[in-house]
This record gives sequence, structure tokens and C-alpha cells, in this order.
Amino acid sequence: MSNTWTPQDWKSKPIVQDVIYEDQAHVDRVLNKLTRLPPMVSASEVDNLRRQLKEAALGESFLLQGGDCAELFDYCSQDPIEAKLKVLLQMSLVLTWGARTPVVRIARMAGQYAKPRSSPMEMHEGKEIHSFRGDNVNGYDPSDRKPDPERLLGAYFHSAATLNYVRTLLDSGFADLHEPSKWNLSHVRSENVRREYEKIVQQLTDSLDFMKTIGADNGSSNVLNSVDLFVSHEALLLDYESSLTRLITSPTTKEKKWYNTGSHFLWIGDRTRQPDGAHVEYMRGIENPIGIKVGPSTVPEELVNLLNTVNPKKEIGKVTLITRFGAEKVEKFLPQHIEAVRQSGHIPVWVCDPMHGNTKTASGNLKTRHFIDIIQELSQTFRVHKDCSSKLNGVHFELTGDSVTECIGGSMDLRDTDLSTNYQTHCDPRLNYEQSLDVAFLIAKYYENERKNKDFPNL
Repeated sequence: MSNTWTPQDWKSKPIVQDVIYEDQAHVDRVLNKLTRLPPMVSASEVDNLRRQLKEAALGESFLLQGGDCAELFDYCSQDPIEAKLKVLLQMSLVLTWGARTPVVRIARMAGQYAKPRSSPMEMHEGKEIHSFRGDNVNGYDPSDRKPDPERLLGAYFHSAATLNYVRTLLDSGFADLHEPSKWNLSHVRSENVRREYEKIVQQLTDSLDFMKTIGADNGSSNVLNSVDLFVSHEALLLDYESSLTRLITSPTTKEKKWYNTGSHFLWIGDRTRQPDGAHVEYMRGIENPIGIKVGPSTVPEELVNLLNTVNPKKEIGKVTLITRFGAEKVEKFLPQHIEAVRQSGHIPVWVCDPMHGNTKTASGNLKTRHFIDIIQELSQTFRVHKDCSSKLNGVHFELTGDSVTECIGGSMDLRDTDLSTNYQTHCDPRLNYEQSLDVAFLIAKYYENERKNKDFPNL
């Protein structure tokens, strides 16, 4: 990073996905307020995540990142927060057991309010209105689509309240890992699959009982009663992000550095990763670990140039590459990306997002994803990394802790006709609680099979 970089430098670069407000003076007042509000995350927390992601990049831990496609302000409530935290913690316990490795937990929450859209406008009942851009821009109701700068303040306060409650839960023992025997697996329709899951849960329970017996878990051990959990969102609205970017003394190096204090981890998507664009210019200057979505349109040489721009010192784990090709395209594109990155000398965290490349339209014009496609992309990604002498370091899911019906398949055997039962998303379809556990159990099974020199389980 140049010593002269500032959080406003992105304004000199071309920008996409920006929001046009009618009253710029109102926007300026809001941004001025945001710059004076206290940080939501600390530099020490960000540095801690950097260390953990370095371990993931070196294959010494596994990253689990998940949460809503787009949070709503209404999700800032006790039950939704607890449900999301519960599923992430249960998934991470299964993965820790299956992979025999520590799990880095990053939630897509406490800030994931904005969504990129293919068009800023859409037609509704013969009239052109603004597209829904997320709760920090406008409302979902067609009558509430005018971009409102006050929603930026709403995003800050809802994020702060969500993060505050997450910390309260973790500090009060919500993450206690002693109760897998109480997990409800009644949703699993296949008896064979249920037996597999119950076997894993029983092994988990036996392992925890053994630790207690030998005194490794004396009831006061913080290792089993509490965990690190970090928050993340897509860095889409750069006015908001730069307002929360502060010059802070790094606890690690004791130097003054720029930290985004609104989140531990930020990423840029397929639509905003232009090498000469505003979003890349912003991301290259912050100390936070960052993610970059990589898809079929990503040219390997451009990916290397992008890595050189945002991580010129080639710091291990500073950048997470989140691949999202679609189930049928992994073998075509991923090997060339792996090889280009290897030749460049960068060591990123390689993560598979098997959600975004597998979106389809079901009856009733509802967007959905087929569980089998998600598992196929995940399977192919594991296999390609192995064939290329690389290693998949983590997974990235759009999921919820609720029993929604947005994705087809899984052990519940949800059908196309089930989607309307509890279809809630305003954006992309998410794995529900049961399907999320399905994925965790399958990955655990993969690692078990790998230790026995077998392939990824074939669905």
C-alpha cells in the first residue's frame, strides 16, 4: 500500500454499482455522522483473523463462511441471530471433527445489507422504479424504492446491535460444544443417510465425553465453551465503507494503518473487481483481510494482476479467492486459475462458493438452487484442487438458520412444489438449517473417506 493512500482515493476511479441520491447535501450529513460514530470491530480482532486466515491458506485450518444473501434490518432480532449462529457453530463442529483441523468461522452478517443488481431500474405495473438494492439503500416494497441516505445510518446501528448480541451470546456460553446428542435429525427422510449422520454425532459425543473423562475438559475450558466468530459483508457502497475506515495503530506492528472498522472481512464480487476500478482501489488500502469472487469470466492473467494490486507484498492469507463457476464449469476454469496463481507466488485462501453459479428458475418464476448441483460443484472443486496439487481451504454458503424452502433437495427431499411453503428470500435462495447441516456432514464424510483413500461421496 502506498503511504499516501487514503480512504477517499477510490473517488478518482471509475465506479460501478454506485447509488445515485437526489439530495447530496443529505448524503454528506449522513456520511459526516458515520465518520464520528465509534468502530464496530477492533484492529486486534482484524489482526487475529489475518493470522487465522494465514493458517487456512497454509492448509492448517479450514474456513467456513456463511449467512444471508442479503440481510434485512428485520433480521436484527433475537431469534434470527440465534438461529444463524446455531447453524454456523454446529456446522463448524462437524467440520472440525471431520477434517481433524481447526475451523475459522466468518458469518455473512452484521452488515450484509447491500446487493449488486444487473440493472438499477426495473418495471413494475407498467412503471419504471428503482431496483431493490438492499435495506441500506431502499425498501423492498415498490412504494419505497427511492434511495434514502438515512438507511446508511440504519445499516450502522443494525450492524452494531447484531454484533453486540453475537458477542453477548458467545461470551455467555452459547457456543458450548457439549450437546451434539440433542441435535434433531428428524428431518432426514432417508434412513441410510440418517444412520450416517447419527454415527457422526455419536462419535462427536464420545470424543467430548473422553475429553471430559481425562480432564482435558474440566468444565471451565474456554476452548469448548467459546469460539472466535468474525463478521463479513460485500464492500459495495464505498461511501459507507470509507466513512468507517480509520487510521489505527496496529497491535501487531505498532504502525499506523487503515482499518475498516465496520467489519472484520470484506469482499468484492464478480461485478466490482475491475482492476482499474473504484472498489479495487479501496480494497488495496485497508488492512482487513479481503475476498475476491472468481468466476468463469475471470481471465487468469487479470486475476494475477488483481492479486498484485491488492496484495503487492504477497502476504499469505491476506486475500481469499472465492470461486463460483457452476457445477458444470469447475473442471474447465479452476485448473488454469490455480496454476496462474501458483506461478505468481501468491498464497491465497482458496474457497468454494457452490451457490452463485447454480441459480435456476423454478415454477412460479421463483429463483432456486438444486442441492445436487451445490454438492457437485463442491465435489468437483475438492477433486480439481487435489489433482492440481493444491488444496481447498474453505467453503462459502448462502444459508439461514431457519427452515425456509428456497433450495431443492437435500436430506429433506424438498421438491419444486415445496418452494412456496416457506419461500422468504428477497434476493437469492439460501440453504435452510437442515440443508446446511447436510453439507457439513458430507464434507466431514469426504475427509473421513480421504483418510481412507476414497473419493468424495457420490450423490
